[in-house]
Amino acid sequence: MRKLIVTGDDFGLSLSVNEAIEEAHRHGILSCASLMVGAKAAADAVDRARRLSSLRVGLHLVLVDGSPVSPPRAVPDLVTEKGEFSSNLFGAGINFFFRKQARKQLENEIRAQFQAFRDTGLPLDHVNSHHHMHLHPTILGIILRVGRDYGMGAVRFPYEPPLLSWSASRKHLVRKISLWLFLWPWMTLLKKRLERAQVRSNDFLFGLNDSGNMDAELALRFLKRSPSGVTEIYFHPEISDSHRTDGDRSRQREYEALINPQLRQTLLTSGIQLTTFSDLRDPLKNPI
Repeated sequence: MRKLIVTGDDFGLSLSVNEAIEEAHRHGILSCASLMVGAKAAADAVDRARRLSSLRVGLHLVLVDGSPVSPPRAVPDLVTEKGEFSSNLFGAGINFFFRKQARKQLENEIRAQFQAFRDTGLPLDHVNSHHHMHLHPTILGIILRVGRDYGMGAVRFPYEPPLLSWSASRKHLVRKISLWLFLWPWMTLLKKRLERAQVRSNDFLFGLNDSGNMDAELALRFLKRSPSGVTEIYFHPEISDSHRTDGDRSRQREYEALINPQLRQTLLTSGIQLTTFSDLRDPLKNPI
């Protein structure tokens, strides 16, 4: 059986993102959202989620390229002089792995974000991370340890089959295979540790290599190529990119894809079951 989870990331980033996620759930195929608990529009996102009883919400941990939930003075080894996380993913990863003090602060920050999510009162559907930083073994270990205290039952597995991805987009075959080869050891370790911890996950993912280009045509091709098992397709939707000075409308196109009637019709006729991470943990639960 083919099952599909459709997720909107960066819930809470802005009012425009929140509106897109709400509308894509009400009128489109979006089944889940991943909440940035420390983002400037997080409170509005929580209010919307409380009104949408069928929308499943997870925690989108932000540990790079964003702001901490903790006061910057409490995590000085994780932030820049401006009090923000580093946008250098490689450098941050080295810092997390080799510096004991940074690891201690990292665990405190991860716990603070889990607690902030608990304080919303929303059920925790899943956990993932900004820029997929949970592939980092240090971060993953902390997530598994802290997540037990907060009822974490599912984590995103960011494995995108490179040949299936290429057959849909017909772009960047060498880049997709190269990224797959680079990430394979970390994905293998992630999968084994999730299984050992009895934490559920999706089997496949689409959106990793084509983030920013998930228009309706590409999303439809991904739907038609989704393999047997549980596939997650994730988007970064926004109602309007009009505030962008560079003319980039990628987030708006991703929102338009989610509400495209052809995608919903394809789901109805293809036998693909739209589901959520929570449903993976409760197989008797009816799909949304």
